[in-house]
Amino acid sequence: MSKNYTGPLEKIDDWRWRIPKGAGGYKKEMRAEGILYADEVLLRDLRNDPALEQVANVACLPGLVGPSLAMPDCHYGYGFCIGGVAAFDVEEGIISPGGVGYDINCGVRMLRTNLTREEVEPLIDKLADAVFAAVPSGVGSESGLRLSRQELDEVMVQGAEWAVKRGYGNREDLDATEERGQLAGADPSAVGDRAIKRGLPQVGTLGSGNHFLEIQYVEQIFNPAVAEAFGIFEPGQITLMVHCGSRGFGHQVCDDYLDVMQQAVRRYGLQLPDPQLACAPIKSPEGQRYFAAMAAAANYAWANRQVIMHFVREAFERVFRKGSEALGIALVFDVAHNIAKFEEHEVDGRRRRLCVHRKGATRSFAPGRPELPPIYRQVGQPVIVPGDMGTASWLLVGTEQAMRETWGSTCHGAGRLLSRAAALKRKRGQEVAAELESHGIRVRTAGMKTLAEEMPEAYKDVDRVVEVCHQAGLSRKVARMRPLAVIKG
Repeated sequence: MSKNYTGPLEKIDDWRWRIPKGAGGYKKEMRAEGILYADEVLLRDLRNDPALEQVANVACLPGLVGPSLAMPDCHYGYGFCIGGVAAFDVEEGIISPGGVGYDINCGVRMLRTNLTREEVEPLIDKLADAVFAAVPSGVGSESGLRLSRQELDEVMVQGAEWAVKRGYGNREDLDATEERGQLAGADPSAVGDRAIKRGLPQVGTLGSGNHFLEIQYVEQIFNPAVAEAFGIFEPGQITLMVHCGSRGFGHQVCDDYLDVMQQAVRRYGLQLPDPQLACAPIKSPEGQRYFAAMAAAANYAWANRQVIMHFVREAFERVFRKGSEALGIALVFDVAHNIAKFEEHEVDGRRRRLCVHRKGATRSFAPGRPELPPIYRQVGQPVIVPGDMGTASWLLVGTEQAMRETWGSTCHGAGRLLSRAAALKRKRGQEVAAELESHGIRVRTAGMKTLAEEMPEAYKDVDRVVEVCHQAGLSRKVARMRPLAVIKG
């Protein structure tokens, strides 16, 4: 594990902190400064976390453009901190599996409905049971879909569109998905046999760990005009969130390419402050093949969330005995949390094509960006920030400030405060379930151990994280949601 950060940290303002480079800086190898978004309370906790050391390490990587960034939910990860953002020049820069993460395109999608809290609460147990039965969850969970190798190749290239073509959703879902659920450049031939084997039975499964499915209600609306553009009209409205990724398939892709990158580091003579930052030049054969495999895993994740959403719709239809259209179940947006993407950004007054790594960070694009779907191009991108099981989640919107400072990026969630091992020492899963139930939150889980690992106390205060992003201008508050039922792996 990386060491805790002991170097200088300069306060820029109440929401920004700098790890300096150069004379009087931290590491002579740093090519740029590090920038952390946090308040005093979050910073205090980070003093005992190696995340800031990782921010400084990323600042040493070849071809870095702009600073090494850390969002307020950042914490220790593999290579990059979780909550890290970094952009690299496509000609001289690198691409790193540690800058994407093991769970490639772990992300979250938010659904809205026409239902109200008053209509749903009397049926909440029945709904929780129906959704839990409909969506396979837990370690190694498999779905009823049995894909052939050819079908999996199609998933890797087509992403969410593959699912829609087979009746799992509709075209409007693609319009409300980042990249329309299909990252260009995927190549199934770049994916190894072990990943293929793991991926074949898992499309349409939730998995375990911090993955979840929640039935929520809107508690408060902060920006009525933007909320209405997102389909959120009033407090008490029922929403849903699906948080999961590319399952064992993406994990294996990452694992396979870490071995490839270790060899690439030696081949290209790269000097790294941490072997977990193993990488390759973007234009190298290794870099190109990793991106092709990562894109395949990202598309797998989008297909996975699309199928899960279809299962959720069907569960609601069975309980209410109405169709999804009558219930008003529609996708607000789907965002990726762990991904590297080629994007155009303004650098020193001119447009440049960059490879932006977002690991535990959400794209937060401002109004007018051509990547946004037409329905949101005038207001900005929906940003979905899930919290812990016991408090709240947030809907935000992207900003021009984020485009200027963070390559259009903001936080992705509450961020871990305790390790899973530390959480297990605090409480048993049964205690966590009882506490949540006492607060009116129904819990369905495939494993009590996971529930203990994911206890609310294991996470930072999501309201504080969101407040930092709001005050720093990286995203703006739109609505706050509270959970009624939680389905965990």
